[in-house]
Amino acid sequence: MTLRNIAIIAHVDHGKTTLVDELLKQSGTYRDNQATTERAMDSNDLERERGITILAKATSVEWKDARINIVDTPGHADFGGEVERILSMVDGVVLLVDAAEGPMPQTKFVTSKALALGLRPIVLLNKVDKPAAEPDRALNEVFDLFANLGATDEQLDFPVLYASGINGWADAELDGPRKDMSALFDLVVAHVPAPKQIEARNEPFRMLATTLGADPYLGRILTGRVEAGTLKPGETIKALSRDGTKLEQFRVTKVLAFRGLAQAPIDQAEAGDIVTLAGMSKATVADTLCALEVDTALPAQPIDPPTISVTFGINDSPLAGRDGTKVQSRVIRERLMREAEVNVAIKVSDTPGGEAFDVAGRGELQMGVLIENMRREGFELSISRPRVLMRDVDGQRLEPIEEVTIDVDDEYTGTVIEKLTGPRKGELAEMKPAGVGKTRIIAYVPSRGLIGYHGEFLTDTRGTGVLNRVFHEWAPYKGAIPGRRQGVLISMEDGTAVAYALWNLEERGRMMINPQDPVYQGMIIGEHSRDNDLEVNPLKGKKLTNVRASGTDDAVKLTPPTIMSLEQAIAYIDDDELVEVTPNAIRLRKRFLDPHERKRQAKASA
Repeated sequence: MTLRNIAIIAHVDHGKTTLVDELLKQSGTYRDNQATTERAMDSNDLERERGITILAKATSVEWKDARINIVDTPGHADFGGEVERILSMVDGVVLLVDAAEGPMPQTKFVTSKALALGLRPIVLLNKVDKPAAEPDRALNEVFDLFANLGATDEQLDFPVLYASGINGWADAELDGPRKDMSALFDLVVAHVPAPKQIEARNEPFRMLATTLGADPYLGRILTGRVEAGTLKPGETIKALSRDGTKLEQFRVTKVLAFRGLAQAPIDQAEAGDIVTLAGMSKATVADTLCALEVDTALPAQPIDPPTISVTFGINDSPLAGRDGTKVQSRVIRERLMREAEVNVAIKVSDTPGGEAFDVAGRGELQMGVLIENMRREGFELSISRPRVLMRDVDGQRLEPIEEVTIDVDDEYTGTVIEKLTGPRKGELAEMKPAGVGKTRIIAYVPSRGLIGYHGEFLTDTRGTGVLNRVFHEWAPYKGAIPGRRQGVLISMEDGTAVAYALWNLEERGRMMINPQDPVYQGMIIGEHSRDNDLEVNPLKGKKLTNVRASGTDDAVKLTPPTIMSLEQAIAYIDDDELVEVTPNAIRLRKRFLDPHERKRQAKASA
């Protein structure tokens, strides 16, 4: 049976996971009566809720006399660490491009990684049956993108398919029969080369670990592509770190391979195949698993450095320990270290005092997903405002600049450009029409200026704008960027919020809590209508007298409060504020709860 290893790469929401669903169905992976789910590859709860792919996952289908290993990759640049590792496991990529939107920032990001590895992409123009689809324009833009990224002549001579993943067809011609996916299967088998590792089957066993997982029955498991040799369960091998140091020697307890959506035990792993091994206790991602006689480690893909950092601390508010079961700094540290081991794009370091930990990563979304996973596991945390990581090169301070691509209705372009190029220190790079009544704006903006901007952007565009961002370059520091303009309303008492008090406070600003919510001194309960912070009493009930006047006892009518999601809360807070995250609540608070301590700290920092 011939073997092909491919990855499906694309921008967010261009239809990767839906396409894989169809490939699984049409290759006969499912039984006729088998219950199936939509987006079968998005197995994680957060992936299903958010409709995005966070972790790269592999599956395998059989077509005629070929086995095709397919890897579904994330589209967000925040999870680019996954994409970079996965591409080193495959021999070809299917680049999915939405025929209406054309190539987007993340398309550029993943394509540059694939071209740099010498892979020859198959371009699949998806959603060509959408009313707004312009396949010819999208195809020209893909060609220009490849040329701009320095593709070779061989890579520029790419095959093209037109498809509708949701309707289950792909054709070489735009007006083809539109029956099924057989054109894609046949093209993958014909265009993607067989793994060159197959020729090394008689050499000693070598494999580069690409993803790390945990199985309740098998313990620690590592997945990767076998670079040379063969391996059977029960054999003893060793693990080498990147620099060739021996980490451990272990007996392989299980060898698993992808068969459809499940992993099945196999009798022998062969060079070129993507397999999962169990039995190790120390080996991790980017380590080499090899036969005992091998002494040199396989080269691992360099990973782009993190660009933002967030401090994870223990929850020390008066409400600490009411919701969560994991509140000690030791337990938080263990969990973060486990995450850093699995996710190579995250770096964890201790802070002085040992109560908090600096976690550096690719973006706010990646941090939000990690915090959300931890809170669902029962952790209570206090989270700081994200800080952008700077670099010093030859005495010059450099900061990360992001390429921001925005599709927006024409009437909002002025507001968006003003916000990006004014206080946020961005530079407008390109502006062009993107369909009827829409404009595409491309700008280079410091990462610092984009923290907290997404919510404001949605307000400015009445929820119709689409914003995408990807790392562009390191550039000299652009100077101070103003933070949040409004002050906050801070509770001066501990207790339970009263509707009458909140109603009286509405003229001071918009509320962020509901009546009957627990509050404490130093907790942020709303946004002030002015630019200074104001201490207020949300517990002050109505004074009762025995005199009744008509109209004084009307029911209190409150404006619905602004309830923030986790990412919005993290982006909203200032440097002297924290987000308190528990399994059941997200609260905003001042770093120092005591008002006198806050004044002392403000004076010291001034």
